[in-house]
Amino acid sequence: MDYRYAVGADAMAMAELFAANHHDALTEQERARQGFVQGDFDAGTLRAMAEGGSLLVADDDGRLAGLLGLASPEDLPSAPPPVRALLDAQGSLQWRGRPLRSTPFLLYGPVVVAAAYRGKGVARGLFAAALRAASGRADVMVAFIELANRASWAVHVDGLGMTPLGEFTLGDRAYGVVGASTRPASTPGT
Repeated sequence: MDYRYAVGADAMAMAELFAANHHDALTEQERARQGFVQGDFDAGTLRAMAEGGSLLVADDDGRLAGLLGLASPEDLPSAPPPVRALLDAQGSLQWRGRPLRSTPFLLYGPVVVAAAYRGKGVARGLFAAALRAASGRADVMVAFIELANRASWAVHVDGLGMTPLGEFTLGDRAYGVVGASTRPASTPGT
């Protein structure tokens, strides 16, 4: 599996993957089992994100196995409502005892893995690629997960060890905010 930055030519495959896993395209049972993504990410939006260097992909010899967004908040001039709500909540969210507002961070997500690749380490590979890409750019990668998306919470908090930072609400939806340090854990004696 090749974990790399997305390019404009990946846009159609990314849009198809995103659409197939969108909240509105799945049944309630599918959402509970596999999780879901939300937002308006069509081919044009994804192409622009790829050209801006804010998407990573898992490429299995030309087949798109997954994608992950990784962007600086400053790179989102027209942030969607959940991102704006997260940015507005920075003062109440805590990273290692400090308000998130005082910590350099990158936005992590959306993340989606193709059905044929689930359970095969693709999410973990994308996460590791994101950590490498974020190193030196920020202290923490921050994601928001709709609390109804228990599958995503399990992958990111239980599986990848992301740390809960707090919550925010937007309309009738509650979101948990999680973070992961971009700095390698120090080893005693180093």
